[in-house]
Amino acid sequence: MSQYGAIMASAEFVRVLSFFKALSDESRLKIVGALAANDRSVEELATLLDLRAPTVSHHLAKLKEIGLVDMRSEGTTHIYRINMSEMRTLAKRVLALDTIETLGEDLVEDAWDRKILGDFFEGQRLKEIPASRKKREVILRWLADRFQFDKRYPEKEVNTIIAKHHPDFATLRRELIGARLLARESGVYWRP
Repeated sequence: MSQYGAIMASAEFVRVLSFFKALSDESRLKIVGALAANDRSVEELATLLDLRAPTVSHHLAKLKEIGLVDMRSEGTTHIYRINMSEMRTLAKRVLALDTIETLGEDLVEDAWDRKILGDFFEGQRLKEIPASRKKREVILRWLADRFQFDKRYPEKEVNTIIAKHHPDFATLRRELIGARLLARESGVYWRP
């Protein structure tokens, strides 16, 4: 990802986080609900929600900050209304699949694999074949990486390579074939 892309992703992440933070408070959600029905003053909202006016003002400021609430003055009274178009826009943007996918971009992709490999290996030796399918897939991908893509292997050589890591080479060889990490034809194996 380019530096510009990372900055944009970071800005989008902050926007998503602000949206969820603003709506994660019970009082703010009630304020949004009350404003969805009618425009209201701080005093009206305070009475409806049984909160103090300064508390309501604080919540309104948070909602206004992300554009969910607009304010107009009527004399000395501030009247608030929900900004429905911004609510729809934010909800669409925040809940769009591509936006949600970017939320995890900062996570290390191979953290799970490293954990499993650390749990099941002692050096290059596989301590045991995992019973869990997801964990076994990690082990099988690691074993498949011991084979070159552009090379054909006789079964005896496949067994020797796998046996360096675990004595049950026959089971692991079958598992590699079943997972389509190795292909086999007439006793010759290769990485597809």
